[in-house]
Amino acid sequence: MSYDLAVWQGNVPSSNREAVKMHEDLYRKYLDDGEVCPTVSAIAELLAILSDRWPDRDAGEDTPWASTPLSGGASGPYVYITLAWSGADVASAYIAQVANRLGLVCFDPQLKALRLG
Repeated sequence: MSYDLAVWQGNVPSSNREAVKMHEDLYRKYLDDGEVCPTVSAIAELLAILSDRWPDRDAGEDTPWASTPLSGGASGPYVYITLAWSGADVASAYIAQVANRLGLVCFDPQLKALRLG
């Protein structure tokens, strides 16, 4: 079981309802099709910052990731990140903070809500 976050580059949705629609469209376009696009620079920078804080490798005591490599969930302006429940509170807050600092949108699919840093 994992705790998931979606992060993307684009306009900030005006509501959680709009964020759900954007997330679903982006997931379908960039991850469901199976054709991976090169990541945009802001997403690449996010992944580098996250990997600097926690190793981008399989689960363990020193990493919150449920699935690696992080780039495996990234395509174009979108990344889908899966966290282990045990580290989700701290990691999700940090991811939201970094994403917002980089001008990215952070979305929580479980709560169907935007995550602000």
